[in-house]
Amino acid sequence: MKVDITLNGQAKRLEVEKGTPLLWVIRDEVGLTGTKFGCGVASCGNCTVHLDGKAVKSCTVNIEQVANREITTIEGLNGPVASAVRQAWVKNNVVQCGFCQSGQIMSATAFLTENKSPSESDINSAMAGNACRCMCYTRIKDAIGEAAKLLEA
Repeated sequence: MKVDITLNGQAKRLEVEKGTPLLWVIRDEVGLTGTKFGCGVASCGNCTVHLDGKAVKSCTVNIEQVANREITTIEGLNGPVASAVRQAWVKNNVVQCGFCQSGQIMSATAFLTENKSPSESDINSAMAGNACRCMCYTRIKDAIGEAAKLLEA
């Protein structure tokens, strides 16, 4: 099937099989590999992208669900919230193995776009759908709190 999408601000017309998960379109058809495959059932969050500004798990979103919609991957993520998140990630030395980080950053950015003054409980709830193999949850939570402070300044 032919589908028109906007990916990282660029219009694209793609020819893909109906029912293909967005994750595989991003990685295999377009060639952007920052979005990772983890579980395939929306449990780990490694495949998180923004769809019309909202965080979604791209492994369970089919290509026909995204026709004529705006998709942002880690490669196209920008703006003040994304900048604050990246700065806080570095300051808090979040990354260990790094495999989950694109999904973590995509989820954190979407969350902080909606809630610029989150409580610890808000952060925990918002990030519950993202797994980290290295157990860097405390550093992730601290970085999100730090990013929120940067956004207040």
